[in-house]
Amino acid sequence: MKSQLVIALLGRHDEPTDAVEDYCRHLGEALAAHKLDLQSRRVPWNEHGWATSFKALQLQAEAWRASWILVQYTALAWSARGFPRRFLRVLHILRKAGARVAVVFHDAEPFGGNRLIDRLRRAMQLHVMRTALNFSDHAVFTVTPERLSWPPSAPAKSSFIPVGANFPSPLVPQRHEEIHSPATVGVFSITGGSAGDRETRDVIAAVRYASEKLGRVRLLVFGRYAEVREHALREGLRDLSAEVDVCGVIDATELVERFAASDVLLFARGTISSRRSSAIAGIGCGLPVIAIEGSETAPPITDAGVILLSEHLDERSLQRQLGEALVRLLSEHDFRVQLVRRSRAAHEKFFSWPAIAARYLKFLERMD
Repeated sequence: MKSQLVIALLGRHDEPTDAVEDYCRHLGEALAAHKLDLQSRRVPWNEHGWATSFKALQLQAEAWRASWILVQYTALAWSARGFPRRFLRVLHILRKAGARVAVVFHDAEPFGGNRLIDRLRRAMQLHVMRTALNFSDHAVFTVTPERLSWPPSAPAKSSFIPVGANFPSPLVPQRHEEIHSPATVGVFSITGGSAGDRETRDVIAAVRYASEKLGRVRLLVFGRYAEVREHALREGLRDLSAEVDVCGVIDATELVERFAASDVLLFARGTISSRRSSAIAGIGCGLPVIAIEGSETAPPITDAGVILLSEHLDERSLQRQLGEALVRLLSEHDFRVQLVRRSRAAHEKFFSWPAIAARYLKFLERMD
């Protein structure tokens, strides 16, 4: 039986890693088991300009009539500065060619900020997202729509599908019931810019607190922008009996090994939700997670082994609570085992690629 063609359409490539590209690759591997051939294509506007890219898309789209096109939306994939107005032209070309369009909203909310440029950017993004939602045949939300500010309600032609960990599937089960010696705190990726400054301070304060209470602790930091923060992390923990091990972007095999060497994932990159693949990676490896709760935090992320802290705490209070949560996780065996089991179960049911593919199948197999 011939496989049914499905296209994943992406904007510009992100550097140094492209999480959306990885998402499409792993989704394609899972869908292949169901005779669906997911092929990734790009609109290379950043390299060749919009006019040339639109012409090329029109030619490609002629072969996609009646096929599902999963258009991957993040604001910066379709605009250098987050004003993605040309994204709507992409959808128009696809619909005119007779394709069935599903927009996958990886950016679940518009950008924040209080400057005039931030308000203008947010208004543009809201316009694009709402228009895309009305224009498409289907929408995929990576956060449950009830937790979002801009859709009035969950549209009839929509699906809530959380993202998965950007690892090959199936993952080899990891055992985290017993802690390493020394106890190891994993941190996967740090945000760039000023947000990363605060994240770094939070990590240092939490690990200092745990080290002072428990003795020797190991901090394992890896992924995007980790190397940029290495000096600050080492200086912040220099006077303690804490080991600091830092490496930057690594391949999937090494990434899984880093999670296997950790006892807990300290997720300091803003608030946790079902679109945060860097947090879901830890859940996928069976780790308990310490994270900050926000407006997007809802099931199924709360079904995993996650300790949630309020986003409304001041910096000092948050750092203390992060430290206290670390101490509890690393010192209370039964509590840690409970969270490990919850993470494994949540991964299998919600965040594994077979589970994600099953949600896609519900609309991809519809021929109407």
